[in-house]
Amino acid sequence: MARSSIRPEEVRVLDVNSSYLGVRTITLMENAGAAVAKRVLEISNPNARVAVICGRGNNGGDGFVAARHLSKARQVDLYLVEPASEIASDAARFNFDMVRPHMRAIELLDPKQYGVIVDAMLGVGLQGRPRDPYARHIKTLNESRRPVVSVDVPSGWPSDLHVKPTMTVTFHATKVGMTPQNSGKIVVQDIGIPADAETYCGPGDFVLLPRRKRSAHKGDSGKVLVIGGGPYTGAPAFTGMAAMRSGVDLTFVATPESSALPVSIYSPNIIVKPLKGELLTEEHVQWLLDFSKGMDVVAIGPGLGAAKETIQAVQSLVKKTTIPLVIDADAIGACGLSPSILRSKTGVITPHAGEFKKLSGKSVPEEDLDKRMDLVKEAASRLKMTILLKGPTDVISDGAYVKLNRVHHEAMTVGGTGDVLTGVVAGMIAQRATPFAAARIGAFAVGVAGNLAFEEKNYGLLATDLIEKLPFVLRRYLSSA
Repeated sequence: MARSSIRPEEVRVLDVNSSYLGVRTITLMENAGAAVAKRVLEISNPNARVAVICGRGNNGGDGFVAARHLSKARQVDLYLVEPASEIASDAARFNFDMVRPHMRAIELLDPKQYGVIVDAMLGVGLQGRPRDPYARHIKTLNESRRPVVSVDVPSGWPSDLHVKPTMTVTFHATKVGMTPQNSGKIVVQDIGIPADAETYCGPGDFVLLPRRKRSAHKGDSGKVLVIGGGPYTGAPAFTGMAAMRSGVDLTFVATPESSALPVSIYSPNIIVKPLKGELLTEEHVQWLLDFSKGMDVVAIGPGLGAAKETIQAVQSLVKKTTIPLVIDADAIGACGLSPSILRSKTGVITPHAGEFKKLSGKSVPEEDLDKRMDLVKEAASRLKMTILLKGPTDVISDGAYVKLNRVHHEAMTVGGTGDVLTGVVAGMIAQRATPFAAARIGAFAVGVAGNLAFEEKNYGLLATDLIEKLPFVLRRYLSSA
């Protein structure tokens, strides 16, 4: 079931996830354009001329489909804002080639000649304020006072320079921020997006990971600090290396001296910062706070143990830090003893069912997925943190929305996989993904890595096998996002 509204950035996520589930972009585009045409026919005079003004992206592709359907019942003119050679997607190009033989292309748009104008210039992918030639056409449409039907969202929205349509035919659900004042009459149209494309994490979630700049230097793609170890040496090493394999530039592991050597031996790619003694204690807190100021994210908890002095140190660190956090393992229990320390923090908490009870005071029902979703959403809303509840079906919420992840293998119950997940989530935050997006990408990516590892290792797979598969997951899905 579709939500009543979705964030604009989620539209591309739904598109890619739909394709992953077998519903191609070209099918969604056909349904979208046909829906727009149907609405235009309903509000226009049979003798009215219709102009369809299209941009170079998939919004323009929807417009090409609408023009083709409208041409069966109306006189239609097609206007391209940019040259046809600039059409950006295969689906839009296909539909342009389909409509071109049946359409009169115009080079100069005169709105006064038309009974209705279809605005298919710009969709939800716009960053910032529209520039010419789009800005010029938006102003022309607004000054014309002709009836305008916008496709999915008004072109230029949500900037202050956007088309002010009579109607917007929006797809699947309204986009957060759309109102009758900025979008005219809003008509929500089902175009065949599978419910699972919205409910479950998938390749589309990688859309939410910002792309790297060609001008980037060392460190620009993320610096992660892992605070862990002491009683357990493998956990912080897994987390640190998983962060590296998720694409960050630098990973530091701050760990007690007792575990510093094993972590160093695990991989020379991890920069180890030894802490005096065998446990994390209050004496380390100020140095860690100072050092973390140069980091993009702090992952805290893997392998720390639950000694009294360690719990106190974790609580001090969490309370005083201003850096985004990924809180896992024993650090979750420490926060559960004093939830107020999470106030005004940002980041992700990654509990299993037992840790979730320590955090929230509530038991998680094994069989009732809806109840689990409600509990996680409520806790995330109250704590103002993203929560990733690990289980047969992962439940992820930022307090406003909930996503599920069902992609993993039962062999991933082996020790260390949770530490790997913590590292990947931290790595995504370090690369400028929001905490909610990082949790979704991380859960799906680690699940796919587990499936790939199982193909080779069967039930003998190890956490290290997941780490080695992460680059293959990124190569597969970043290219399609």
